[in-house]
Amino acid sequence: MVRLSSEALSSIIGDIYDCVLNPEGWPDVLTRITKAVDAAYTTIALASTADNHGRFAAQSPWDPVQMRALQEDYDFDAIPGLKAAVVGDIDTPVATLSHMSEAELQQTPFFQNWAKPQGLREACITKFVHTADRIGLMGCTTRASRGIISVEDQRFLALLSPHLRRASLIGDLLDQARVTASLYREAVDYLAVPIVFTGANGAILHANAAADQMFSVQGPILSRKGLIQAQNPMVARALLEAIASAAGTDAALGSRGIGLPISGPGQPPAVAYV
Repeated sequence: MVRLSSEALSSIIGDIYDCVLNPEGWPDVLTRITKAVDAAYTTIALASTADNHGRFAAQSPWDPVQMRALQEDYDFDAIPGLKAAVVGDIDTPVATLSHMSEAELQQTPFFQNWAKPQGLREACITKFVHTADRIGLMGCTTRASRGIISVEDQRFLALLSPHLRRASLIGDLLDQARVTASLYREAVDYLAVPIVFTGANGAILHANAAADQMFSVQGPILSRKGLIQAQNPMVARALLEAIASAAGTDAALGSRGIGLPISGPGQPPAVAYV
């Protein structure tokens, strides 16, 4: 492989973490890894610990028909070298030709029926996560015209593995947070009382159905260019000050956010709680 500078390595690692928030970036990251090790393609696969098949979570460009056949027609035992990576140590790349000779590899049905027709040689599989319910694998597959996977190639992939694991675990936490937020939002939306979530400056982040109805009839709380505003001008500033204080600490807010009179003249009495 071409020797990467520390800046290039750091850039790839940074891109891995960026994919936590933007999963659509995975193909580009895997393409960079593919080029770094002079491979044909690179995949990230996830598998249940109770299953013997992997499913690609992301991959660099390669024939989609062949990739579908790889997933559907071959289990861990049928792909040379893969089982060794699955049961082996985490963060330890396993090259196919480190476990068998090239002659043995070329005699396998997998090589004859799938790899050879595509001009492929061997793979290097790295297990980057192994939890009670799943296994995560990164695989780089090389062309027949390339030399065997080198120690330097394996060292590079081993350096990436812990970062793939952290990105995977952070992604899990974010998914859990999104589910929790979704459930909380659904609960709030069913309440008959208008509820509005805002930032420290009064920018509206979320409003339940009752609050949207309140905005549509113009009061007693208004939405003005995405900012919350009391219809009663006498209390408008006090409402924004209470919100700003609440964004700091409860002690700073004190009692200023309790029962703010927000209804305008001639309207039914209404109060806001911050």
